[in-house]
Amino acid sequence: MRLFYASESSANAALGWSSVWYNNLYLSLADLGIEIVDFDFDLEPFSVHMDPAFPENEEFIEKNRPRLEEKLLEQIRASHEKKPIDVFFSYFYGAHCRPEVIRQVSDMGICTVNWYCNASYQFHLVKEIAPAYDYCLVPEKFRLDDYRAVGANPLYVQEAANPNIYKPYDLEREYDVTFVGQKYGNREEYLNDICKAGVRVNVWGPGWKPAGKQGPQASFLKKTARTLKGGRLLDAAKRRIRNIFGSRKQESDSRLPPEALGGPLSDEEMIKMYSRSRISLGFSACGETHKTDNPILQVRLRDFEAPMSGAFYMVEYMHELEEFFDIGKEIVCYHDGNDLAEKAKYYLSHESEREKIRQAGYRRAVNEHTWQKRFSEAFKKMGIAI
Repeated sequence: MRLFYASESSANAALGWSSVWYNNLYLSLADLGIEIVDFDFDLEPFSVHMDPAFPENEEFIEKNRPRLEEKLLEQIRASHEKKPIDVFFSYFYGAHCRPEVIRQVSDMGICTVNWYCNASYQFHLVKEIAPAYDYCLVPEKFRLDDYRAVGANPLYVQEAANPNIYKPYDLEREYDVTFVGQKYGNREEYLNDICKAGVRVNVWGPGWKPAGKQGPQASFLKKTARTLKGGRLLDAAKRRIRNIFGSRKQESDSRLPPEALGGPLSDEEMIKMYSRSRISLGFSACGETHKTDNPILQVRLRDFEAPMSGAFYMVEYMHELEEFFDIGKEIVCYHDGNDLAEKAKYYLSHESEREKIRQAGYRRAVNEHTWQKRFSEAFKKMGIAI
């Protein structure tokens, strides 16, 4: 198979130095023996301006999307003429290109496939473009009917992890409870419940560490400089700075001990943290939906990368997790802050039980929840030979 690949490397515009999607999607496709042609274009600014609901983003999209579309079609045609392309694989929003551009790719006889994993609360970002693809790979089972309702062809493909990247390290487990990820929603409340119970917890990620005290990231200035206009930062760039470095409000509201707060980790540092922690935490709620009568919970990349990296993984319960792990035997779930605190204390004092669950979770992840396996099954359902 020959595949034209178009995706930003990072899964989070606030972490432009991360290579999460490259490590998981690109490298896993390559592991299957697929010949990959990479789209030679900087997609990162489009991730920063992905939501046209903000006026400054709409302006950016209208100005820059035609250039992306032109280069995309130009490079696909050139590659296809040189040697036929079988599949166009993207992680695109409507901000990247219009539906008619995807249809032009299909008209070349190329199967078009889009992967997108934030439809749980941001379906509007792909609602217009999704019907143009031959297949939309969708990890949110409850969103499948929404895709069909707009005329798209969804294929349920749950998230996974790449075992060549996510793996255990022989390191001392020096931390009791850790979480690596962005500060938002009710995450701080849950972590505060652990602290109140007398359990030592450490966190790393955008928004946790007081403003001005984050570790420097070399790529930050380069990436935010693209959003400079008339000597002032656009609102999109301002939001990005707040995401990475926090704000004074975040600093004053923080109830966690200052020594427990850390800035963003590199991909490798995060993976190693799973081997340095006795308990690694995960959260299932999306955005601020916990404040509503119908909070949105979703299975996340973390739910597979943590066990695969050798973590004892404790995550907020949602029923879909039971399809992928034996709860209580391969991973542990909590239902609220008190339950989280009680289980953290219990498993910290029951090392042999914790170790048994950790090893079982690792085996399940590497045997069943790899991207290589997910992609193989997806292409088989599409009728595409690898």
